[in-house]
This record gives sequence, structure tokens and C-alpha cells, in this order.
Amino acid sequence: MFRTPGAFDEMSGFGNEARTPYREVRRWLEETPQDLLQTRGAQAEHLFRRTGITFSVYGQAEGAERLIPFDIVPRVLTRSEWTRLERGLVQRVQALNAFLADVYGPREILRAGVVPEDLVLLNPQYQLAVVGHAPTKGVFTHIAGIDLVRTGGDDFYVLEDNARTPSGVSYMLENREMMMRLFPELLGRARVAPVETYPDLLLQTLRSVAPEGREEDPGIVVLTPGHYNSAFFEHSFLADKMGVELVEGVDLFVRDDIVYMRTTEGPRRVDVIYRRVDDAFIDPLAFRPDSTLGVPGLMSAYLAGNVALCNAVGTGVADDKAIYSYMPEIVRFYTGEEPILKNVPTWRCREPDALREVLGRLDQLVVKEVDGSGGYGMLVGPHASRGQIEAFRHKLLATPEKFIAQPTLALSTCPTLCDGRIEPRHVDLRPFVLTGADGVRVVPGGLTRVALTPGSLVVNSSQGGGTKDTWVSDD
Repeated sequence: MFRTPGAFDEMSGFGNEARTPYREVRRWLEETPQDLLQTRGAQAEHLFRRTGITFSVYGQAEGAERLIPFDIVPRVLTRSEWTRLERGLVQRVQALNAFLADVYGPREILRAGVVPEDLVLLNPQYQLAVVGHAPTKGVFTHIAGIDLVRTGGDDFYVLEDNARTPSGVSYMLENREMMMRLFPELLGRARVAPVETYPDLLLQTLRSVAPEGREEDPGIVVLTPGHYNSAFFEHSFLADKMGVELVEGVDLFVRDDIVYMRTTEGPRRVDVIYRRVDDAFIDPLAFRPDSTLGVPGLMSAYLAGNVALCNAVGTGVADDKAIYSYMPEIVRFYTGEEPILKNVPTWRCREPDALREVLGRLDQLVVKEVDGSGGYGMLVGPHASRGQIEAFRHKLLATPEKFIAQPTLALSTCPTLCDGRIEPRHVDLRPFVLTGADGVRVVPGGLTRVALTPGSLVVNSSQGGGTKDTWVSDD
């Protein structure tokens, strides 16, 4: 085992001795023969494939479904580290919900000049159809995935906020199930906090935002675009775990501003929809008329307060990476507190001075599209070719408002089984934050994503990244 120079290692920090939370894992790696570790890794892959835990990568000619590679070496956080992260996550998501309620309502933050008005009102994700409308029970982003990176012992940064339809929680749950099956003794010795309660907490969150008078036994469904969607496994997995129906748009209809599900026993009322369909496709009468994924009239039922959509329509404006750059100010504005979790320093290329700075340092920076996701449409300057850098220079000069730039952080590394050897690979962490009418809940841990290519900082599964189980262990 060895460290990547200059990067904080989750197991050994900046030194060679195992940090306290990793002592059991270090002992396990030293005592377990490499061929046995490799065998266990192969067993995990076989079990995942047999279970059907796959995802699709858009744009690939073969259209084949792929496994997200799973690494058997866990990522471990101490209980005290997690407690601090949890406080910061709750603070940040509460600020995000307050921001969304404000920009679709009184717009106080815009009048105060804290966030530029045009950045919100001209944002493609700002939905005029819901201006002035408060969602059921006042919650906008019920399920948030906040991407965190670590650069030192106490240095955690938020990389981005996912407030629309964050994915990956099914892999968090299946990764834990796999570790319990393959290494139960290790889990027991490390005294790891459970994550298996997530489906119950999600169901509790969804029930809490049912329309008035429907709280006792609300009809709840998961709305999926269908089995061709890259995250379809997750949609079906969560519906099954919660014990609710998985539906497509054709399974629902609207009558008198009430949503119903077609069943063999006749129509059944639907009160809460955990939707995994983007705003643009959710209702052809309100948005894209060519959409076959949504439900005609759904927005009318939503605006009448007869159905809750989770997450609410319009949350994408909080996903925007230019809005992200204002999150410290947003947190202060709505909470009156200093942010517990730090932002990565960010240049907004829409600002002339920032653009000049970025253009002069393209080979040192990470440049991202403000509405990008999945690792697409970004430049990692230190790892880019001269041609890639020049191509991005032209993009920035043509449409600077579409990009932000950030320094290339030395993401922490985690020991990872690669071709039979334990090697360091860069990781991030996506905890999942649930917000209902009855409070905010965070399952201890989250999805650790790992860049399997040596030296790579891109952890996204669509770009060849893998995942690890994330442990929150006693100090």
C-alpha cells in the first residue's frame, strides 16, 4: 500500500500509520491474502450482476447496460467527523429549501442584491409555471444529494448540490448488503452505523408531505421514465423497498385535478409522487408537448394542491453551479449563521475579471458547465491535452456565462483493490439528506465514489468510476 504524494489518504492521513477509524481495516488488509481479496471482489461482481444492479451510459452505440464497479475496501469516517458533516448538511439543505421558497415567492434575496436577479430569473431551470406556488407542506427539495470532497484531516468541501433527482442511494444500500455478506466479522468489529433504514425514512418523508386530509393513508408511487433510463434499477429498487408502486406516465391520469393510478381494480388515488422524470417531460400540457413520459394535467393537480411532487418542480435552479458559488451568502442570508461546510473557491466566468483569470490558467483549473452533470462537459486542466484546453478556451470566449471554474483540489485517496493490488484512488462522498414536513433526516454515511483510473479525479460512474461502502464508525 502506498500514498499519492500531496493527497490526504483516508487510511493513513499524510503519514504511514493507520488513522484510528482504519485500524481494523488495516489489520484486515494485512492479514488477508491478496488472492482471497481478489476472489471476494470477483464474488461481489458476480452477485451484483446476478441481482441486475446495472446502469446505462447514454450515447454508447452498443447501448449495453454496465455494472458500476464495486470496491471491497470500505471508506471509513469517525462518528465525530460524521456529526460535524451532518450538522453542515442539515444547515445547507435548509438554506436550499429557503432559497427555493424565496425565489418562487417574495424574492427577498434578489431584492437584497445577494444573488444577481438575472442569474435566477433567466436560468433555464427556473420554472415560471410555479412562480407564486408553494408546494405541499412547503418543502421543495425532499431528497438532496450533496457531493463532498476531502483535502485534509478536517478539510471537507461541498463540490456541488444535487437538488433535482439525485441518484446513487440504491448503490449505497447494496454496497452495505454486499459487505455484510462477504465480511460480516469486519463490520461487527468496526461497530459501523446502519444505513438500512433509508427506505423507511424515505417513505416517512414522502408520507409527511401528503396533501391536507390525505396524511393517514396516502397513495404513494415512484414515477420512472422507463427501463431505458440509466437509473431505472434504482427506481425499481426503491419502489420495492418502500412497498409502493413503480409507475410510468401511461399508468397515471388526471380527473378533476386529482391524480389516479390505473389498476385492475379500477382507479386508485395518488397523493404523493416520488418523480424521477425531469421537469421538461413531466406534463406535456405544461412543458414539452412531445413528451410521452409525463402525465397530461399533472401540473394542474399539483398547482391545486392535490398531489405532492418530490422533488418539487423548479428545484433545478438550485442545482446550477453558478448559484452554487453564492451558497455561503445564501446560507448566511437564510440562517444567520456561518456555513459549517465550505464551498470550493469558484470563478464565475460571466464576470469579466474572473474570465480573464480563468483564461490565463486553464491548464491549472477545472472548468464546468453551470448546468452540467455526470462528469460531462468539463475540463480538468492538469490532465487535459493542449487541443482540449484550446477547445475550451473558444467555448469560454463564446459563452462565458455557461461556465464556472475551480482550482484542482487534491482529493483524498482511499485504499482500493486494483488488479489484485491495494493502491490509492481518489474519492468523493454523496450523503443523502431527506426533508419532510416533520424534519430533516440524514442516514450516516452515503455513497463513496472512486476514480478507478490512476491519478484521475473524475469519480462519476458514467466516466468509469466505481463505488465503495461508506462506514461511520465509533471513534
